[in-house]
Amino acid sequence: MYSHILVPISFDEDRDAAGAVHVARVLAGAESKVTLFHVMERVPSYAINYLPQDYVASARAAIEEELSNLAEDLPGAGAMVVEGHAGRTILDWAEENDVDCIVIASHRPGMQDMLLGSTATQVVRHAKCSVHVIR
Repeated sequence: MYSHILVPISFDEDRDAAGAVHVARVLAGAESKVTLFHVMERVPSYAINYLPQDYVASARAAIEEELSNLAEDLPGAGAMVVEGHAGRTILDWAEENDVDCIVIASHRPGMQDMLLGSTATQVVRHAKCSVHVIR
């Protein structure tokens, strides 16, 4: 069993957040800590003026509420929302917080992933702990 499992949650419709949470539940022991984690990408400065003033704060509050709802049924679970680049932030946070397993949902790769890469690909390639990818 793992002692600290990180579950990055993306709210894109092609990601299986429920499946990732289920796998984390199976991999967690009685004393395990599970962190449901969302990275909010920074809004580019050229676009921020076109959004309502409280957009970032209200989006963050909605995401925190959704993560807390997912964490309610998972023993030892907590929620965390941070800002940054998804792949790099997940990797840095995992290393800084002694995560020994990452459970991440992924979509089926397409042509855009061949050129740019996906968050899950970056995490798998660079994580210093175990990674379980859910499709």
